[in-house]
Formats: sequence, C-alpha cells, structure tokens
Amino acid sequence: MKIPVLAQIMSGARRLYDWMLAFADKPYAERALFGLSFAESSFFPIPPDPLLMAMGASKPERAVRYAGVTTIASVLGGVLGFAIGYFLMGSLGTWLLDIYDPMVENAAGEMERHTWARIETWFDKYGLVALLIAAITPIPFKVFTIASGAMGAITLWPFIGACIVGRGFRFYLEGFLLRHFGQPIVEWMDKWFDLAAIAFAVLLVGGFMLLKYIG
Repeated sequence: MKIPVLAQIMSGARRLYDWMLAFADKPYAERALFGLSFAESSFFPIPPDPLLMAMGASKPERAVRYAGVTTIASVLGGVLGFAIGYFLMGSLGTWLLDIYDPMVENAAGEMERHTWARIETWFDKYGLVALLIAAITPIPFKVFTIASGAMGAITLWPFIGACIVGRGFRFYLEGFLLRHFGQPIVEWMDKWFDLAAIAFAVLLVGGFMLLKYIG
C-alpha cells in the first residue's frame, strides 16, 4: 500500500475516532451504540468496540453501563443471526455469506465456502466452546450466529447462554477497564493513535484469517 493512501486511511480513522469521542456527549449516543452492537452480531461488519471505548473513555463513570447496553444488544443481534440461519438461510443468509464468505474453488475443483467449512469443523470438534471463542475474540461473530441456526449444531437456549457469557466477558472487561482507566486510555490514544488503529485493524483482519485457515 502506498504511503499517501495509508496516510489518507489513518487520517480518516483519526477523524472517525474524534467524531466518536464527541458523539459520546450526544443524547442519542446510547441508542446508536445499541443499534451498532445489535447489527454487528447478525449482519454489519464493523464491531461496536471502538464506539464503546470512545464513549466509555469520554465518560468513565458510565462505562460499565455502556458495556451492559453493548452486551444486551449484541446478544439480541445474535438471536437475529440465529433466526436468519434457521429460517432464511436460502435467501438472506446466503446473501450475507456471499459478502463475508464467498464461494471459492478448492483443490478438488469444487466450489465451497472456506469459512463455513471451518465453522462446521469447529462445531464438530468443540461444540458450544467454538461459539464462546467467536463471542470473545475478533473472529467474525455474525457468521457464527448464522451458522448456529443453519447447521443446528447448537439449540437456541444454549446459544443464548453462550452469547451472554462470551459477549458479556468481552464488553464488560472493556467497560471495567474504561471505568478505572478511562482518562489514561484517552491520553494514550491521543498520543499513539496510529499504532492503536493499526493494531485494531490487524486484529479485525486477523480474526477473519484465523477462521479461514485454522480448522
């Protein structure tokens, strides 16, 4: 990637971060956080963590509350993803997979979805633990929620329980860190924003790559 292009991307990321910090003061910030968290668990590509961190860092005293909003919305969004896989796999579910996990030709000359095949293997090997891992890590959670409904590997109530545990662990950990270290985090982000943005991008892309290549 050329340096000017990278500079433009980093500049755009910096403006987005500054906007999110300012956005935390808006009266509708929690509703936006809820909507983003809900959408990310079922169809939207961008995780809610940056907005949660910006809002929690801006108002550390409300960081744990924001973590709760994010967790509840993410679990509800996960249920929507489960329903898409269970009821709408032939239409909306396939359309979403075409975006996140397009069909490719394998070594045998057959068309398959790499990520979908890995998820099926993970469910066979690890069961509910696979969903927990996806809920906590940068692995694309939405693909797992859809797969849970479509494959029938996990029934609804254990699915909801795993979502609550995994998503709650992830977002409440962020919330408690922001509650106690919110201002230092803002100061660190202001000083080392480029490094933090690159690290977050690596984690996000790495989640997809991990799911694609590890069976």
